[in-house]
Amino acid sequence: MKQSVKSYWHQILKKKIMVAVLAMAVLPGSAMAASPEVTVFAAASTTTVLTELGDLYAKKGLGTMKPSFASSSTLAKQIESGAPADIFLSANVEWMDFLVEKNAIDKASRRDLLGNRLVLIAPATGPLKSVDIKPGVDFLALLGTDGRLSTGDPAHVPAGTYGKTAMEALGIWDSVKDRIAPMKDVRAALMLVERGEAPLGVVYATDAAITDKVRIVGTFPESSHPPIVYPIAAVASGNTEAAKAFITFLTSPEASTIFARYGFHVIE
Repeated sequence: MKQSVKSYWHQILKKKIMVAVLAMAVLPGSAMAASPEVTVFAAASTTTVLTELGDLYAKKGLGTMKPSFASSSTLAKQIESGAPADIFLSANVEWMDFLVEKNAIDKASRRDLLGNRLVLIAPATGPLKSVDIKPGVDFLALLGTDGRLSTGDPAHVPAGTYGKTAMEALGIWDSVKDRIAPMKDVRAALMLVERGEAPLGVVYATDAAITDKVRIVGTFPESSHPPIVYPIAAVASGNTEAAKAFITFLTSPEASTIFARYGFHVIE
C-alpha cells in the first residue's frame, strides 16, 4: 500500500515537471527562448575571421550569426533586390555608398570597421621569392609566356578594383590588362594561385595569411591606391536591434584582438 501511494505521488510530480517545462518553452522572453539570429552579408575576405567571431558570439550566448560570404558587389546587389540581411560588411566604401543611395542602409549604424593591405602572391613551392613593386615593374616577365595574373574582377570586385588602380598608378596596367584572370571574389583569386593555376595573384594580406600554399612576394605601395576600408552597417529592412548588438560585439576589445590576429587593421 505504501509503495502504491509513493508511486502515485511520483507520477503526479512527474506530470507537474513536464507541464512546467512545456510552459517555459512557449513563454516569450523565457530562459528557453531562442537566441536572436543575425544574418550577415560580408565580403569574402572576411570569411575566416568572421566565422570564428560568429562561433564566439554563439558560445557567449549572445545569439547566432548566419553568414553569407561573396564579393561586396554581389552582396550589395542582392540586398538592393530585397535579399533578407541584417548587416552588410563591405570591402570598400563604394558598395556601401551604393546601398546608402538606395536607402537600404540604416545610416546611423554605419561605421568604418577594418583596414587591409594589397599584396602580390605566388605559389609557395615556386621559385619566386620577392618582387620590388615600383613604377615600371615588369609583371609580364614574371608571368611568363602564358601565365595569368589572378585577381578579383576589376569591374566589380573591390580587391580587383584596388589592384587595377594600383597598377595604373604604377604604369603597368596596360601591359597586363589582357593577362588578367578575373575571379568572382578575392578568395577565388587566392585559390587559383594556391592550386598553381596562376603564377601570380593580387589579394589582400589577410587572405594570403590564412594559407601556407602561397607566399607574399610583394606589397603594393599604399600611395598607389585608395585606403582599403571595410565599412559595416545595419540593413534598413532587417532586424536592426540584432544587427546593432552584433556590430557592438565586433567593435569590442575581444573582437578587435581576433581581427588583428588575422592581419586586419582595426579602425578605432
